[in-house]
Amino acid sequence: MKEAILKAVSGQDLSEQEMEKVMNQIVSGHATRAQVGAFITALRLKGETEDEIVGAAKAIRSKTKKLRIRNGHLTLDRDEINIDEETILDTCGTGGEGTKTFSVSTATAFVVAGGGVKVAKYGHRPVSTRCGSADVLEALGVNLEINTASVEQCIQQLGIGFIYAPFFESPMRHAVSVRRDIGIKSIFNLLGPLVNPAAANVQVLGVYSADLTEKIARVLGRLGSREAFVVFGQSTLDEISICGPTIISHLTKGCVSTFEIEPEQFGLQRAQPESIRGGNAEQNARIIRNVLEGERGPRRDVVLLNAAAAFMAAGLDNDFNSGLERARESIDSGRARDKLQSVISFTQQCGHFSRWEALEQGSSL
Repeated sequence: MKEAILKAVSGQDLSEQEMEKVMNQIVSGHATRAQVGAFITALRLKGETEDEIVGAAKAIRSKTKKLRIRNGHLTLDRDEINIDEETILDTCGTGGEGTKTFSVSTATAFVVAGGGVKVAKYGHRPVSTRCGSADVLEALGVNLEINTASVEQCIQQLGIGFIYAPFFESPMRHAVSVRRDIGIKSIFNLLGPLVNPAAANVQVLGVYSADLTEKIARVLGRLGSREAFVVFGQSTLDEISICGPTIISHLTKGCVSTFEIEPEQFGLQRAQPESIRGGNAEQNARIIRNVLEGERGPRRDVVLLNAAAAFMAAGLDNDFNSGLERARESIDSGRARDKLQSVISFTQQCGHFSRWEALEQGSSL
C-alpha cells in the first residue's frame, strides 16, 4: 500500500495488475483507513487511468457474490456468458457534482422494463450524494432487504429487480466510512456501476466528468459489456440532459465512438436545470410516480431521452427518435407504472432479509 500511495502521489500510473493487487488489499481489510483515504485521494488528483479502473473492478468482481438469472438454457453467471446471452440492462450514475436531479436513472429503469427489456438495477445508499436510488425505491414502497433468491425471482418473473448493494458488495465495505469522511468523488464512484452482481451486459451509465465518457466506455468493453452509452450532460448531469448538450461515448462491437446530442434534435424543449431537480427521498419518489402516471414536462422528457438510449443499447431501436416513441408508449400505456407496482407488491411479500442472513452472506450491515 505504501508503495502504491507513493507512486500515485508522484503522479505515476499503476498497471492493471498492480491495481488489482492493491484493491485486493483494500477489499480484504488489510489496508488501514489512513492508507485507503490517502490512496484514493491521490488517484483522484492524478486521474484514474483505464488500466487502474479495470484492475480495481476485477478485484471487486472476484469477491462479489453473483446473481444467477436463468432464462431457458441461459445462465448469466460471468463464467458462463456467451454471445447468445440474454440482455440484462442497468441504468446507473456515478453521482453528479451538484445538480441534484430526481433519480432519473431509477425512473428510467421502470420505463425501460415497461418497454420489454429485462433490468437489474444496482444501487445503494448515498455516500457522496444526498439521495441514492435505494432511498428513493424505499420511499416508493419497495422492500430492499430481500434475500438473493427473491432478487433473482423478481428479475426473472417481473423483468426488473433492484439489487441492494450492501448485500452483494461486501468487498467494498472497508472503504465506506473512509469515503464518507473524505467527502469527494473517488474511484469507488466509478466502480459501483462496473460490478453489478447480475452481470448486466448492457448499460446506460452517467459519469460526473466529460473526460470520463470514453475512458469508462473502453473499461466496460474490456470487462465484457456488449453495448453501452456512457454519458455526461451539461451542468454535470450524470445522465443524458435536456438542459443542453450531452457528450455520449457509445460502446458497440468492441469499438467506442463519441458524439454530442442536444434535446432539440428530437423535438424536446430545452429546460432549465431547476425544472428537473429533486429533493429528499420522499420528494423524488413523488416525482417518479407523477412521471410514470403520465405527467408532462421536463421531468418526463429527461426520462424519455435516457430510456431511448437504453432501448438502443438493448438493440430494440436504431435511433433516438424510435427509442423515444417506445419510451412514450411504455409510460402512456401504463406498463411502466405497472412494473413499479409489481416490484412493490412482490418485494413486500418477501419479508425482510434478517441480520443473521446478512452476516452469513458477508454483508457490512
